[in-house]
Order: sequence, then structure tokens, then C-alpha cells
Amino acid sequence: MNWDWDKLQEKRQRQHGQNPPPRPPHSQDSDEAERERPRARRTPFGNGGGPDSPFKRLSQMRAPNGRLLLLALPAVLVLWLLSGIYIVNPDEQGVVLRFGQYNRTEGPGPHYAWPAPVETVYKPQVTQVLRSEVGFRSVGQSTTFQQGQVRTIPEEASMLTGDENIVNVQFSVQYKISDPVQYLFNVSAPTALVRNAAEAAMREVIGNSQIDSAITDGKLKIQSEATQLLQQILNRYGAGIQVLAVQLQDVHPPQEVIDAFKDVASAREDKSRIINEAEAYRNELLPRARGQAAAMLNQAQAYSATRIRNAEGEAARFDALRLEYEKAPTVTRQRLYYETMEEILAGAGEKVLMDGAAASRVLPYLPLPGLSAPQTPRDFKSPQADRNIQNPKPVEKN
Repeated sequence: MNWDWDKLQEKRQRQHGQNPPPRPPHSQDSDEAERERPRARRTPFGNGGGPDSPFKRLSQMRAPNGRLLLLALPAVLVLWLLSGIYIVNPDEQGVVLRFGQYNRTEGPGPHYAWPAPVETVYKPQVTQVLRSEVGFRSVGQSTTFQQGQVRTIPEEASMLTGDENIVNVQFSVQYKISDPVQYLFNVSAPTALVRNAAEAAMREVIGNSQIDSAITDGKLKIQSEATQLLQQILNRYGAGIQVLAVQLQDVHPPQEVIDAFKDVASAREDKSRIINEAEAYRNELLPRARGQAAAMLNQAQAYSATRIRNAEGEAARFDALRLEYEKAPTVTRQRLYYETMEEILAGAGEKVLMDGAAASRVLPYLPLPGLSAPQTPRDFKSPQADRNIQNPKPVEKN
């Protein structure tokens, strides 16, 4: 670009009436070199048409030999055919498409399919249990629920109950693939479908429930109804998904009124606890009282029967004794005396037998040492009673 600068300087000097300074001598070859150098720099292939230019290298390239091409084509064909071998794992099923249309389903094991673009193989995991969360998102591992490590989604959790109260419901859905063909081709976003359908089903079930039931003892019923309704929705869509369980993780009223609901729940629990304690005390006291009453009644009946039987026995014995006494008064009186003495002496501790002569010399001192006082038997009758029996008074007849 030196010649352009020199011409510009000469023009300026002419305009100001000055003579241009003398130009340094240089050859015509140097000017040509100056003109060619920037042209070579502007060429995208380096030095333009130099000996190492790509155009010359392209012109020097030769076509491959025909024999090599014939040998390479079979090798490429064999590799292309071998690329159709695939293996289906035990927890998967192979869905084969031929030119984009469903062709067949393969089970676990090695299989073969025509390589792309003829056939395409999808291998969904049909035994894996998937999990979708509604109303919350797990912060860490999404497959397990840990209290305190979740992020609440208020627009999903807030629901309206049947008694026009608002409750926040957080639940999860466990499901698996039941039909891989429907799962792959009938639904474009199965995870979003399960979440949206589960939210719709839960809103319908909560809308038919009372808030007290949803918070306390109606959770099992809500889970069962939501599972059935969600399965019906997915079947209508033909999603090929089987719902295993709907689990309520947390059900609580809004934050603004949660303290009042806690007080109500505590009062309800105290009421149930007091009722249970009263019922337990009643169940403990009543059987014991019934048992004591039955025991006392049985004892009274036994005592009554014993007294009656003893009285009847004594009366029968007395009648028998009276009959024997009427037959032989002396013998009966003597027998009664012996029986009475036998009963009296049987109760004495020590007995001393002496003949008449020795007994006459003994000081008659009673009670003797070591001897207890004699006891009168119950059946002993005085001589006056015997005389009354022997000579009974006549019965006056009116």
C-alpha cells in the first residue's frame, strides 16, 4: 500500500503548491510483489495458486482402485447387518418398528432386527416402579420421601373440600408400564400425564370429602378412591400405565388457620382418649362385679342347700332314733349313753383309768392337771330329756 500513500502525498502537495519529495528508487518487480502480496493474503486457501495449494493437491488425487472398492463393500454390508443384534434385559421389553410402524414385541434375551433405517428398537423398562409427586417435589432423591426435605408446590397442593374449606394435599403416585406399545406411541409425555391426571382425580375425591375426614381418619378411603379414579382416567387415554398406589404424604389446612385446626384436632383426640379410658374402666369393672355377684349367689345357694340337707338329715335321724327307742327303750338309752361318752372322751387329751379301790383313795380334784374341761356333745341329752322321751305328755285334742 506504499504507492497509494505516495500518490496521496503528491496530490496534497500539488494542492498546496509544493513540489513533491523525490520517491525512492525501486524496481517494477517490487511493485508487482507489493500488489500480489495482499492479494495472496486475501485468498482463503493460503498462497493462491502456489505449488502446495489445495487445488493442485485435488488435481493430483486419483480414484480408488476397483478391487479395493469391491472388497470394502461386502465388509461394510456385513458390519451393517451385524449392527442389528440387540439384547433385551430381564426388566425390559423390546418394541420393534419397521419403517416407523409397529411390527412386534420381543421378550428378554438376544434378538435381531434389521438395522436402521429399516427397523428401530425401543426397550422400555416394564418392571420398574416409577414415582410421580403432586403438590411437592423432593429436594434430594426423588424416589424416596423424607419429611422436611421437600419443596411445596402451592398451586398443585391447594384443594377445595366438600364443605367449602381449603386443604393442602401432598401425595405421590406409584405406577409401572403395563403395555409398552401404548406407553410409547399413545402418549407423548407420560410423566406429565400421570401428574395431571393424578391431580385431577385427587381434586375430585377431595371435593366429595369433608375436611375433618381428609385430615383425620378418612385418608385410607381417599387413597383407595383416588387410585381407582386415576386408573380409569389413564385407561381412557390408553396410556398403557398401571397405577400401583396413591399415598398421601401430608394433608394439612392452610398456614393461616393451621393453629386453630391443631387445637380442634387435639380436642378431638382428647375426647377419643377419655372415651376409650372410660370404656376400658367399664370393661374392667363390670365383669369383675358380675363375677363377684355370681360367686356370692352360688355361695348362698350352696349354704341354703347345705342347711336344708342337714336339717332333713337330722329330722330323719331323729325319727329313726325315736322308732328304735319305742321298740327297746333300755337298749336305746344305753346305746345313746355309750355313744355320748365315746364322743366326750374322744375329745379329752389324757385319760387315767383306775379301779374302784384306787379311785376311792384319790382326792376328787377337778380339773386334773393336763386335762381340758369336758365338752358337752351336741347330741347329748340329759336324763330329764330321756324321761320326757320315755313318758311323753299326752297331746290335748281340741
